[in-house]
Amino acid sequence: MKRHMNVHSSKYKCTECGKCFSRNRELTVHRRIHFGEKPFEFTVCSKQFAQLGNLTVHSRIHTGDKLYNKLYKCPECDKAFTRSGYLTAHMTIHTGDKPYECSLCDKSFSHSSSLQLHRRRVHSNKRPYDCRYCGKMFKSSYELKRHVYIHIGAQPYSCRHCSDCFRRPVHLKAHLLKSHNEGTWFTCHICQKKFNWSGRLKDHLLRHHEAVKPYVCNECLNCFCTLAELKLHELKHSDFKQFCCGSCGKYFKYKHSVVSHFSKCSVKLGYVHIFARKD
Repeated sequence: MKRHMNVHSSKYKCTECGKCFSRNRELTVHRRIHFGEKPFEFTVCSKQFAQLGNLTVHSRIHTGDKLYNKLYKCPECDKAFTRSGYLTAHMTIHTGDKPYECSLCDKSFSHSSSLQLHRRRVHSNKRPYDCRYCGKMFKSSYELKRHVYIHIGAQPYSCRHCSDCFRRPVHLKAHLLKSHNEGTWFTCHICQKKFNWSGRLKDHLLRHHEAVKPYVCNECLNCFCTLAELKLHELKHSDFKQFCCGSCGKYFKYKHSVVSHFSKCSVKLGYVHIFARKD
């Protein structure tokens, strides 16, 4: 009987990270993590939350609820949590600890779920989601959804302070910081330069203060700060042409090359019809 219950306790599976849930409602709440959805907003400070419970906990900070004194509070910011485990996971934002390391590359993550999602997206060759506009294949429905915005011109993320809208949450976050001073800047401890996300600060430190270039090209021994730069450079040594013009069928090594070519090769149809090879 116990085995039968376990089978049905995980019948709702997240297509993004593979995590399973016993109820569809739990899956719906969980998927907000991947899509950045925060439907619950506290009217006093306009802060948004993915779950109603988090909104309730946050409201106690403003209302002076006595229960707030029993919560686990973050010493670095005003967040409070109902369980110590939640606080421990949250603290990695401030400490920068990333205990979950990928065995296939040099990346590490603060949460095990982030590591699982990384391995599925980066190290898996499966691309079951295809774009109906250009045929490009993606590893997750989230990546496909974000890509389709390019074709339809959608900008679903709007600023609550002005009329500006954005295609991606990270663009909205950068806008809030730069235009409305809302959010947290990541400041370089050496030169005090500010960045709107931690990845830019890390890249800045590598390039300007540490001069570390750990990624080496096997062909010419040139060194690079990031793996993405190395992969882009390696195309120079390869005859493989990934991108194809949907108008004339000509192939190119670089995406920017085919975009430039397409504008001269064919009349624009509202979106750039470019294919990436799957072989």
